[in-house]
Amino acid sequence: MKQVKRYRFFVVMLGIALGMLLFNHDLGVKVFTLSTDSVLGMLGVLPPIFILIGLLDVWVKKETMVKYMGKDSGIIGILLGFFLGSVAAGPLYGAFPVAGVFLNKGSRLANVLIIVGAWSTMKIPQILFEWASMGLKFTLIRFVMDIFGVLIIAYSMEKLLTPKDQQEIYALAKKMN
Repeated sequence: MKQVKRYRFFVVMLGIALGMLLFNHDLGVKVFTLSTDSVLGMLGVLPPIFILIGLLDVWVKKETMVKYMGKDSGIIGILLGFFLGSVAAGPLYGAFPVAGVFLNKGSRLANVLIIVGAWSTMKIPQILFEWASMGLKFTLIRFVMDIFGVLIIAYSMEKLLTPKDQQEIYALAKKMN
């Protein structure tokens, strides 16, 4: 019964898509084509990310992660979070399994949120493209605003979450691993 609950959204969406296929064949075909393309795109990105996560999990000791990304990591944890998020490859949904590994290894929640924030807004190829198409001034303004925005969001979230909420996040990350 638990498996049925887990996949009920998928089953409902599949039913809606099949209904579209019956009532509006062209739209239904388009829905299935786009869905297939999305799934294939994810399957092309996720395996390399999972391999890298596995290597990170095996190669980096928990003590090392706590030292550089833990509660007392200070500016090193912040800079490392920005660096890891900026050089990451793949779409944003690839950041969440990475975040889970970092949480399991004892990283500070704010530092993990910095990684996710930098992953979504500050990737190096994105910055280079912006520079070429929008100009240096625009790129620098947006980059500086992103730094402050990511920091404000990461530390605000850490402060707003109760210790119980944070424990639940760490427990969920451990459960997913």
